[in-house]
Amino acid sequence: LTAILNQNIIKINYENVDANLPMQINKNREVISLKNPVITNQKKINVYPKNQEKIINNNPEPKKFNHIYVEIIKGDNLSKVFKNAGLGEVELINIMNSSPEGKELTRMFPGEKLEFIFTLDNKLTKIIRHKSILESIHFKKNGASNGEYIVNTVIKKPEKKIIYRSARIKDSLSLSADRAKISATTTMNMANIFGGVIDFVLDVRNGDTFSVAFEEYHLDGKKINDGVIVAAQYINKGKIFNAFRYTDPDGDTGYFNEFGVSMRKAFLRAPLDFTRVSSNFNMRRLHPITKQVKPHRGIDYAAPTGTPIFSTGDGRVIESSYNNTNGNYIFIRHGNSYVTKYLHLHKRSVSKGQRVKQGQIIGQVGSTGMSTGPHLHYEFLIDGVHHNPSTVLKKLPKAKELNPLFKKDFIESISYVKEKLENNFDSFYDG
Repeated sequence: LTAILNQNIIKINYENVDANLPMQINKNREVISLKNPVITNQKKINVYPKNQEKIINNNPEPKKFNHIYVEIIKGDNLSKVFKNAGLGEVELINIMNSSPEGKELTRMFPGEKLEFIFTLDNKLTKIIRHKSILESIHFKKNGASNGEYIVNTVIKKPEKKIIYRSARIKDSLSLSADRAKISATTTMNMANIFGGVIDFVLDVRNGDTFSVAFEEYHLDGKKINDGVIVAAQYINKGKIFNAFRYTDPDGDTGYFNEFGVSMRKAFLRAPLDFTRVSSNFNMRRLHPITKQVKPHRGIDYAAPTGTPIFSTGDGRVIESSYNNTNGNYIFIRHGNSYVTKYLHLHKRSVSKGQRVKQGQIIGQVGSTGMSTGPHLHYEFLIDGVHHNPSTVLKKLPKAKELNPLFKKDFIESISYVKEKLENNFDSFYDG
């Protein structure tokens, strides 16, 4: 076996060599023999002979194209983007006239990217609009025409996995979930699913346990985002709450407990993503500003200014205004008997007479009116009488149940994930 080496290419000829025997060749600019080579201070190359001629390039493959990437920011226009990429108005007009997708380039959103691909002699060959990590639109120049483009859309399909995670509450739901590698988005989605049966402000205790099965999407071996929650279980002070995602034969999707009772209640237990509760329901409470004993007919949720506030149920806005006592406030009527009130808002996002849905953002936490700091004051009235928001939901009508015709299909569809979810509790994350 001999090796002919020069500065750029090593050409190796193999003759009757054991194909499984690794050897070493000392890199040098002359012919050497592998039999007792005596060369010092040379770079060594491991060679694994095969019964064929092999060419090894020392230099990487030469670059064939130049790529320019431009991320769209607020205030950008297409002429400016093309100019910065070294292209003129003619090219811009050509691509816009090429197709409906070309005209859509004028309506790109901040965060999207344009990729311009040039040959080494600076001729444009392709423009790619990266709409998202999964979707891109390719505008390839037609070689037979200077001004035409061939357009096609490329959509990558991510791999979907079902992930099972469990945790035990040590300090807070969010911190315990984070330690168990459950994302903030999935944690909030779980809280929303159980939002009609658990008040995550008042009910959560150290020692509570929860488990969640959720979709996770991967592309090219890397996680890109979380999907929907497939099933979840929360054990609060020994009481078990289950929720399973189910799409019935009519195409309607919702979350139900193991008996087919909907997890969507008439009202949410809490009207915001909370940090802490500064004051509970108290009919004989010393007002922090007037220092007089006045009824406190609701709950104060302390949270940073700007925290979104949700309508706890479907209804119609009957008041959206401001006064010196309540500051910015919103009153919502739900059916004939129920009214919810939201006081001291920084900003109101709905108007009087407007219909709202459960979970819809209606305003932001603030400290307007007679308030000592940023918080939401929340009240719940039935037939004009104040009730404790933390206990009143027990008096409300029960949630709807699944259509009896779908019950068998529901039980069968959740059986596997239900078993996996229960078994997953053997692997709590207690760190």
